[in-house]
Amino acid sequence: MSAIPPGSWLGLLGGGQLGRMFCMAAQSLGYRVAVLDPAADGPAASVADRHIHADYLDAAGLARLAALASAATTEFENVPAAALEFLSTSARVTPSAASVAIAQDRISEKTFLSGHGFAVGPYAILRSADEAARADPSLAPGIVKSARLGYDGKGQVRVAAAAEVAAAYARMGGAPCVLERYVDLACEVSVIVARDDSGAAVTWPLAENRHRDGILDVSIAPARVDPALARAAREVAIGVANALDYRGVLCVEMFVSRAGELTVNEMAPRPHNSGHYTIDACATSQFEQQARVLAGLPLGDTVQHTPAVMVNLLGDVWFDGSGAAAPRDPDWARVLAHPLAKLHLYGKHEARRGRKMGHVTCLGATLADAIATARAVKRELGIPGADELA
Repeated sequence: MSAIPPGSWLGLLGGGQLGRMFCMAAQSLGYRVAVLDPAADGPAASVADRHIHADYLDAAGLARLAALASAATTEFENVPAAALEFLSTSARVTPSAASVAIAQDRISEKTFLSGHGFAVGPYAILRSADEAARADPSLAPGIVKSARLGYDGKGQVRVAAAAEVAAAYARMGGAPCVLERYVDLACEVSVIVARDDSGAAVTWPLAENRHRDGILDVSIAPARVDPALARAAREVAIGVANALDYRGVLCVEMFVSRAGELTVNEMAPRPHNSGHYTIDACATSQFEQQARVLAGLPLGDTVQHTPAVMVNLLGDVWFDGSGAAAPRDPDWARVLAHPLAKLHLYGKHEARRGRKMGHVTCLGATLADAIATARAVKRELGIPGADELA
């Protein structure tokens, strides 16, 4: 395809923080961005050049976006694939509706990955109460995950024994689920891969991810794993993108077992929380790359020039632990007293516990320096786990 020149309109489905950072990256390249978002004042809409306030499946709203934008993308995987399919009839769309549809459903995702020879952990598909009642005891302890619409620990129930699977399935309302056996983890890692129309693909260095209550807490980049395993993980991510014939930015999350085995956990057809470090620590961020692929521009270099630790900022940081119901602004000056701490706030108007409000990327001359700064930032903001960060 011929490149879409700067000055043109790009479209975005979704108005969250990932969309906000995409808008900023695309605008820095000279593009104008129109966001279609059902929320009246989402993070992306506040910085976009135009906000189309409509539901994702609203025909009139989609038609307005298609008439304006030369190309369109999405900022989260739960945008209906049908909306992308509609836009693709008149505009360039990356990723494709087919790719997004696979990643939207854990059953489709597991089937796709295992069917293409990618290693996944032991699992079972649960489509009925009877299947849940007859769950394989070897898959416990494990976790029952809803097939659709689960994220950040939502739509998941832990089970210690097979006898608990039926009750967990019932808690999901009888919707299709996947039962996954727990992996004896050494660590969790993720790879962000970008692939263009010609099939060229690049990856960023692995991020080593730590979660708290099912939500990403910190990402350490580069991940502290054996170089051979890092190469293997990057090859897996490119293999997944190739198998999907993917266009755009894709995150592939993986488990590293204590035995050193690498398995694919899940994928996200968009930029990812664990790739936020690329904004400050890499030659090309995941968001700039998303805009490049969408516009048909050459891929940017993904080299990481500075070690980094990304600290997620949840709404809990706005509450001081005194029991007060009203939030208060954190002491950002104290955070920014660390000269290599880079603050990114998402423009959300209301702080709520568990809500992603921003992140701090802590840079350093060495990874140890970046970790030390991240530990200090966590302590100063009252984020749990500072002493565990090593």
